This record gives sequence, structure tokens and C-alpha cells, in this order.
Amino acid sequence: MSSENPKQQVSVDLMKKGDLPEILAIERASFPTPWTEGMFLDELRITHAQCLVLKIEIEGKTFIAAYIIFWFVADEVHLHNLAVSNEFRRQGLAYNMMNLMTDIALQAGINRQTLEVRESNHEAINLYRKCGFVVKGRRPLYYTDTHEDALVMWAENQQERKNG
Repeated sequence: MSSENPKQQVSVDLMKKGDLPEILAIERASFPTPWTEGMFLDELRITHAQCLVLKIEIEGKTFIAAYIIFWFVADEVHLHNLAVSNEFRRQGLAYNMMNLMTDIALQAGINRQTLEVRESNHEAINLYRKCGFVVKGRRPLYYTDTHEDALVMWAENQQERKNG
């Protein structure tokens, strides 16, 4: 992940409890029914959960620009949450985080990935398709807040991937 601005530093770190105020702000701006602090704390305690934050340092100040949470479950990876801060959207950060998830999975010997996405979330669906996911099913009324169906998407990734 490179930056066009030479004064920007980009890093990916493990999510920490101290990151939650910024993460919760991104979460509230990103989803109609955002996760609670308790939900994030639960994820931080689960041993098979991977909780990562992408941080950008600009002129000495560090911001959380994006985060991703995924689980290793048996022989597959399940994406649970991904969001990018409004001010850092449309810069390829979500795509980079998805590729990072795939790279971590492949390093762990896992090449199957899955996720659920609101059928109305066309922007996310397009991102996931760009990352090699295809729709394989539907979960009727999965989202209880809006009574919307979820599309179930899967990707099979090989050890030698193309960079997008």
C-alpha cells in the first residue's frame, strides 16, 4: 500500500481496545445498524478472529483509515466486518484490506473465503467481485434491521494470485 503523499505513512496493525473510539465512529458512519463496542471487544477476545486496522500518519498525526475483521473457521476464512473512514474512501483501501485477508489466509494454507453482504450494497458487491468473489447463495431476511436478504459470496484463491 503506497501513498502518493510523501508525508503519509501507512501501516497495518492488530486492532487494540484503544482503537475502538475511532473504529466506532467509522462503524456508525458506515452501517445502518453498527456494531457496538461490546461486539468489537468480543472479537478482540476470540482466538480465531483476525482484527486489523490500517493506520495513516499524516504530518505526525495518526488516523485509523480502515479496519477488517475475519475469522478462520475450519478450512475457510469468513469476513465479518470491513469499513473505511469517509475521508479515506475511494483510495483502494478496502481492496487492499481484502487482499491482505487473502494473503494471510493463503499463508495459513486456506484458500476458501466467504462473506454475506446486503443485496442492496452494490458498492461492496462490486468490491468483492473485483476480489474474486462470486454469489453462491442467498440468506432470506438475514438483516433483521431492514428485513433484507444477504447474498452469500465465495472466493477460491490460489497460492499464485494476480495483483489487481
